[in-house]
Amino acid sequence: MPGTTPATPGRPGVPADDRIPAKLIGAIVAVGALSFIGILTETVMTVLFPELMREFGVDTATVQWVTTIYLLTVAATMPVSSFLKRRFRLKSLFLAAVALAIAGSAIMIVAPAFPLLIVARVIQGMGSGIATPLMMNIILEQSPRSKIGRLMGVGSLVITVAPAIGPTVGGAVTSVLPWRAIYVIVVPIVLVACVVGCKCIEQKSPTEAAYLDPLQLGAIVLALVGMVLGLNQAGVAVSAAVAGHPSRTATAVAIAAFAVGVAALVGFALLTKRAFSPLLRLGILRDPVVLLHLVAYLIMPIVSIGFGYVVTNVAQLALGANAFLAGALVLPGALIGAVCAPIGGWLYDRFGATLPVLVPFAVATLGPVLLAVFALDLTPATLAVFYFIFGFSFAMGNANVMTSALSELPHELTPDGNAIFNTSLQFGGAAGTALFSTLIAIAQAGHGAEGSPEFMHATAVGGQWTFVTMVVICVVSWVALCCAFRLRARRRAATRAM
Repeated sequence: MPGTTPATPGRPGVPADDRIPAKLIGAIVAVGALSFIGILTETVMTVLFPELMREFGVDTATVQWVTTIYLLTVAATMPVSSFLKRRFRLKSLFLAAVALAIAGSAIMIVAPAFPLLIVARVIQGMGSGIATPLMMNIILEQSPRSKIGRLMGVGSLVITVAPAIGPTVGGAVTSVLPWRAIYVIVVPIVLVACVVGCKCIEQKSPTEAAYLDPLQLGAIVLALVGMVLGLNQAGVAVSAAVAGHPSRTATAVAIAAFAVGVAALVGFALLTKRAFSPLLRLGILRDPVVLLHLVAYLIMPIVSIGFGYVVTNVAQLALGANAFLAGALVLPGALIGAVCAPIGGWLYDRFGATLPVLVPFAVATLGPVLLAVFALDLTPATLAVFYFIFGFSFAMGNANVMTSALSELPHELTPDGNAIFNTSLQFGGAAGTALFSTLIAIAQAGHGAEGSPEFMHATAVGGQWTFVTMVVICVVSWVALCCAFRLRARRRAATRAM
């Protein structure tokens, strides 16, 4: 009858487009498991640094490459995801990510020398760089339109919870087992995900004879590697300088890497502007609504991922908590917030983007505000509660930012938007750890030995600096999103008036 909604067979009254296929759920779970494991092992490794230094006889500056090289590889791989999605079948990409995850884990289990760990982390980074955008592309392409918000929330759950629980998982496992056991546990999980993915991943759109321009690929890889490396080495240089250690090498590397990265990014923009088949269609950023969303999505991970470093270090070095307790402090906010991320997506589906983004982000800002105000009088309990406010609220709204931005794009440009937003997420996360570790190191410099009252107070002061910085970032993000939604409202009002 006219005016009625077609019902799904066997489900009277349920619109045909409103059901989430079981195979889609299986596909998201399978690819999401790979993405989760990749992000989890990234943060687990930071807890293992002291043990790795002892086992392989390397210093602090060397051991940090275990995480730095992983970040560089992920940052270099994600921009290619748009091309890969157009050129190859989804199941082929999934199997490639599975093979890379297993190969990297196998090397980590048996590696007798530190250089082999670096090789393994490069392989794992490539797998994660394929898996995370693949999960988002499957959600964006195959979800019922009325359920896309909550399924993007599920994808956000994977990205949000993994870095938060990584330090706790690493500390718990290594307290009873050798560190390599983490990767022994990973392999069967990947194999189960492989079986599920092979049964559930479906190809809904045809592949294209897309062309990969080596100049564009080289330029974007060089740009991202240069900027991430520059951020990392700038943090290393400042930390070394304030500690009274030599910093010339790290400073030179940071300056050179930034210069090369910025130059390569400009070159990439020029190449894509003139190319018939661009690797990433950056023209989508000419839309101010999309660009303002990207600003928020780029800088908020500085806070969300950097929080894991700040909370655990302030807890240990300022409050005297042990490593396990310090890691556990982030769990309530991270886990509950991540589990509730699909609720934020449901609110998006129900009410649109504006309120389900702006309200949670405004509440999330209260967390670092309280931390900044009470920074010198914190206890482990208040530190966990104030972080909970941020973690819960941020998870409720963050996935909706990307969903809202990509809703402005034509369907054929969605993979490009997905690649750009996921790359910015990785870059923002790398920037957060580098920035906040540098601020705390500056505050600690010249204030006695670790564990002394003076050093603990200095760490608390450094924590206060980082919390104030977080507040500024949150406010800038909120203002950018307000501007984006205002522009969108004006655009739609003008369209209706025509």
